[in-house]
Amino acid sequence: MAMPPAPPRTPVLRSMARGFAGACPHCGRGRIFWRYLKVNPSCKDCGHDLDRYPSDDGPAYFTIVLVAQLVIAPLLLFSFAWKTPVWIIVPATLIPLLVLMLILLPRIKGATIGLLYALNVNRADAEMHTADRMD
Repeated sequence: MAMPPAPPRTPVLRSMARGFAGACPHCGRGRIFWRYLKVNPSCKDCGHDLDRYPSDDGPAYFTIVLVAQLVIAPLLLFSFAWKTPVWIIVPATLIPLLVLMLILLPRIKGATIGLLYALNVNRADAEMHTADRMD
């Protein structure tokens, strides 16, 4: 018996942009998150199963790398950072780091979920791949 064809997927960049905006990568209308980083089990508008995409720790790593490039790298390039007193440079570095991390983490997690949706990678695939490596 032949399997029915899979429904067409949204293109990768559009899915990632929808996820970055916090919208369902399938329809673009429903919300991905019901709390700061808690993924809705399914889209309220189209009913798509959002919980099946295993974003796990990837978004945290991507966010750390991005924020480090935006905040820490410039400090290493400009000599004024080496001459500024510690009591000024530490808060001037930590506050932007914290703010950017809190702003970007849910957006990058949404974009990661959008990428996983577009590539049709779900939790069952990840678990099967992990089980194969353990054998």
